[in-house]
Amino acid sequence: MSENREAPGTAPHPLIAQLFTKHKFTAITADNLDAFLAAPGHSLLVFTDDPLRVKETLDLAVIVPELTRAFPGRFRVGALLPEAARDVQPRYGFRRWPAFVVLRDGAYIGAVDGLRNWDEYLDLVARLLEAPPVRPPTIGIPVTAAGGDRHCNA
Repeated sequence: MSENREAPGTAPHPLIAQLFTKHKFTAITADNLDAFLAAPGHSLLVFTDDPLRVKETLDLAVIVPELTRAFPGRFRVGALLPEAARDVQPRYGFRRWPAFVVLRDGAYIGAVDGLRNWDEYLDLVARLLEAPPVRPPTIGIPVTAAGGDRHCNA
């Protein structure tokens, strides 16, 4: 369980709140993530952080709705508020905040972390929508079979 860095009952920043109210993105928690990902097709998960800690979070709150307009109907979007984002982040292994993860039929395709130029976003999202699923870059622990040298994460 992650440490709660937000004050209890603190409402999200208005730009982040608009992800749910204006743009109708799904609010994702650790409890409903698997159900959200069970739907067929592409999904994009937005990982937010407290904008006082990671100010770029507000940039991503503007960029992702623009990406939905640039790729209409290509993916559904779920957004994780900071506590849920920190709980779920280890599952996908990205290193910088804010970030979004692209999945197809619940399988990991890739992540875009940190801020990028608009053209890079367009190129990366287009490539991710065509890419096959891969193993997320989570922290791997090599496991060797008794008497062998094969690793489970190879």
